[in-house]
Amino acid sequence: MFVRNPLYPTLDEVLNFFDENWLGRVSKTEISEEEKNIYRKEGTEMIKNFYKKNRPWNFNVVDLESRFEFALEPFSNRQNSEFTAVQTIVAGIIDRIDKNSDKEYEIIDYKTAARMPSQETIDKDLQMSIYHLSILKRWPALEARNIKLSFYFLKHNEKISTLRTEQEMDKTKKQLFSMIKEIEEKRKNNNFPPLPSALCGWCGYRKICPMWKHENVKTQMSNVKSQNEIEKIIKEYIELKEESQKMTKKIAELQKELHEFMDGEKIERVFGDNVYITRRVKENLSYDLEKTREILEPLGLWKEILKVDERLLNKIIVKLTADIQEKFKSIAKEKKITKTLTISKLKN
Repeated sequence: MFVRNPLYPTLDEVLNFFDENWLGRVSKTEISEEEKNIYRKEGTEMIKNFYKKNRPWNFNVVDLESRFEFALEPFSNRQNSEFTAVQTIVAGIIDRIDKNSDKEYEIIDYKTAARMPSQETIDKDLQMSIYHLSILKRWPALEARNIKLSFYFLKHNEKISTLRTEQEMDKTKKQLFSMIKEIEEKRKNNNFPPLPSALCGWCGYRKICPMWKHENVKTQMSNVKSQNEIEKIIKEYIELKEESQKMTKKIAELQKELHEFMDGEKIERVFGDNVYITRRVKENLSYDLEKTREILEPLGLWKEILKVDERLLNKIIVKLTADIQEKFKSIAKEKKITKTLTISKLKN
């Protein structure tokens, strides 16, 4: 859309380009035909709305899909008496770089997420902080405050911008070194749990990923168990899981019938052949926390009812910025590892 050759493309030309490239790209994904059609329609609408609001001739685009690579110099942390001696190369690709004026440049990153994050989240976003560092490495004469950082949310056709200061640049470097250190520790212990998603189809490491490796090398696995033995175990496991699910569903249906019978007869115990089932009703009330605090705090009992839900806390932590996540890691007491199995059917 922003490539002039010799004129900027029309909306129809942009849409044609999208259609021509669609089939080759989407064939790599693990989604159904129905989902593909939905995404194609959404993509077309995003392009139409974006083009109407962002006529390409109104912008001075310096670079597109701009590749960068810079050395992250070692630094010393006087407070903690730590020194990082390893030089690391940081590399990536920036969607778009605009020149808004003689002094101001703007980095634009396109997002297709359904949810728009808060301004506070974007102000702390590590991705944009790295892009900011890369531009200053490329053009050292620029001032940090003259580099505008923008996320463009295509589903909403809205742009949210932020800036970074010199002090925040140092913070970003420390955060990167902390992450590098963590990656090194994981590498030493071979501890990289895979996180599968709809993007797996595009991943160049799929053939060696623990989540997909077995699909590609079934006949080349170790001699611990043969492929036939594994397939037999999988079959038996799935059959038992399906039977268990049926039983759980049936139990729920029978419980419902028992409750209905007890409610109708106004009884709390039913008798069968040498057995009986008792129903106990437990009532849980919810309270206004502020008013509860007003009552319990003077009695010194408020702290006794406060307990952190660690499961909920972990869900919240992964959504926080990397520097806040680091603070939580430093205060963690123990690590609990839970392994679960889920069943999925391969799509034809």
